[in-house]
This record gives sequence, C-alpha cells and structure tokens, in this order.
Amino acid sequence: MAGMYYEEFEPEQVFKHPVTRTVTELDNVLFTTMTHNTQPLHLDAEFAKTTPFGERLVNSVFTLGLIVGLPVTELSLGTTLGNLGFEKVRFPNPVRVGDTLRSETRILSKRPSKKWPNAGIVYFEHIGYNQRNEVVAVIERAGLMMKRP
Repeated sequence: MAGMYYEEFEPEQVFKHPVTRTVTELDNVLFTTMTHNTQPLHLDAEFAKTTPFGERLVNSVFTLGLIVGLPVTELSLGTTLGNLGFEKVRFPNPVRVGDTLRSETRILSKRPSKKWPNAGIVYFEHIGYNQRNEVVAVIERAGLMMKRP
C-alpha cells in the first residue's frame, strides 16, 4: 500500500505534500453547481464585483476537499478505514480561481481504536497554502487507520 499504517504515525510529524493543484474556473463552477450551492459569490461575476473581494471566490467546501485530498496518496491510500469526522475547519483567506494550492499535514495525536482491534485513530491537521504562502485552510480531522497486517 502507498499509505501509512497506524503504527507509522507519530505525534508532531509533519508532511509537506509534493502534489500541488491550480484551481480552475471549471473546478469552482462544476463543484458549486453539482452541490446545488446557489451562492452568487461563487457563480455570479457581476454580484462578486460588489463584494469586498471584487471577484468570485472558490467554494470553500471544494477547498476543504482538495486540502484533505492532496495528502491521500502519501498518507492513507489503501490504509484508511474511514474518515471519522472534522473537528475544526477554518478558512483564514479566500481561494480565487487561478490559485495554486498545496497541503501540509501535522499529526496531532493517535490512539488505538476501542471498537476496531485492527485499527487506530489518528488526529490530523491539514493546512492549505496558496502560491503566496497564505494559509487558506486549517482542518483538524480524525481518521481510522489500519494497523499493520
């Protein structure tokens, strides 16, 4: 498996993920319309001109998914049993079409699962940055990770 097993995670480990992604207009419009989010801030250029940002912003749920998704190949591909929940989600700066995002993960803590003897719970903090090194997302979540077979 490409992902890491529960035993391989240690608190305070930091992973700077090599894969980056430039957000396109198609990403924003397609994701926003697929999720029936009719917020004009994401879809209506004329409306967005009247906001303090002066332009459309990328749907924050897309940003969340991308920042959590970029680490998958390195950390959890084939070794996760599921996402247990998001504990904190913040978006300190907006994402705009054309921004290139990267993700960094810090391991907050871990513990064996009480319910699943073949797994443990790892608490992740994912931080998303744009090309200007501005933090665009901070996400804390818990994942159920397989123990080594």
